[in-house]
Amino acid sequence: MRGVTRAPGPDAPTDDVPLLDDLMPWSVAPLRLGRSWIVAPDRRTLRARWDRLVAAEGAEREALFRASRARTPASSVAALPGQRTGTVRLARETGPCPEPVRLAHGPFDEQWLLPDHRLIDAARPELWRVADDHQLFAVEQGYVPGAAGPALLVTAVLPDGRSPAGRPGRIRPLFRRPGGREPNLAPGLLPLLTARYGHEVAAPDVLAWTVAAALPSPAGCRVPLPEDPAVWAQGVALGRELMAVQLRGARGGERPRLPGGRRPYVREAIPARPAVLAYDAEEEVLSLGEGRVSPVPESAWDFEVGGARMLEQWFAHRTAPAEPGTLEAIGPAAWPQEWTSELLELITVLALLAGRAPECAALAARAGAAGLGRSALREAGVLPVPDGARRPASVLDHQEEGPEGQFALL
Repeated sequence: MRGVTRAPGPDAPTDDVPLLDDLMPWSVAPLRLGRSWIVAPDRRTLRARWDRLVAAEGAEREALFRASRARTPASSVAALPGQRTGTVRLARETGPCPEPVRLAHGPFDEQWLLPDHRLIDAARPELWRVADDHQLFAVEQGYVPGAAGPALLVTAVLPDGRSPAGRPGRIRPLFRRPGGREPNLAPGLLPLLTARYGHEVAAPDVLAWTVAAALPSPAGCRVPLPEDPAVWAQGVALGRELMAVQLRGARGGERPRLPGGRRPYVREAIPARPAVLAYDAEEEVLSLGEGRVSPVPESAWDFEVGGARMLEQWFAHRTAPAEPGTLEAIGPAAWPQEWTSELLELITVLALLAGRAPECAALAARAGAAGLGRSALREAGVLPVPDGARRPASVLDHQEEGPEGQFALL
């Protein structure tokens, strides 16, 4: 068993099955962070790294910073939208650490980011402008032929679009403007689906269906749209449940729980510095060094995205050694309790999603067998998508601080 297996089989999608790019036309490339030390699994680490950086001067600060072609300590950069950070050149910065923000650092791994434009090579400001309490981000996963795992994930926090293997996918906000305004959907799609299914279809319904039915392909996610209203309703209901699991209580939802009161527990304390992660399928035990967590369903251990096991990747992000003397080497002295809580919840999330994988595969097959294809969307005037729908909306209705404290001209 390999967790979620969504690779195309005999009913593989054809070119007539719509691409996600047809349905959600505005997309943004993954963030290019440029330096790994600005992301960490806990906020204390980021504050300690910042303090170490601003305590250094001259050549030492530049060496710690790890300059790139896009960013050096001398770069002059505007603030990120919505973030109260300094805009003086970092070479002269002596102020306090920017308040870290939550970041979806690849699939199923929420970490923390220093939201300072001076530190990030390509931060994609257009995403920051629409990131608010109403927004959801659909993140395409890199295509790897034959690999297991979902083609699309959803998060309520800003994603970096990182992919564990293969070419990174695209980030697609559900809404083009803050406040949940102007769905990022092809013009005419919602009226067409409303007419086909006999009831009002809203943007979150389309996203829910997509989460349940999306299939990987070399051209990007393909999303079969059913003709049958009953299949649509079934898929939207399934997608809402999958989204609730992935969002982990965000947007007013409940934290995920395994059915029947079954839940993973720490049976033996996790040591200060666990070096090895192992799994015993017969006992359903996950070992972190001398620490023991159980019961851990085999489906959670086997859950992959892009050919990488998610539990192994999550553990590696927290235990991989760093070069001594670098900012990356600054981290917790011992395994924090919040990491254990996050691990237990991640096990639950992966087990729940793996358990619904057969339903997703069956749903996609039913929808694709007699679906609403790209040719039908062209006949209805939904395709081709207007060029304007592929560009960011104008949301500059407030001042944004430019380099050296100047305000941008809007």
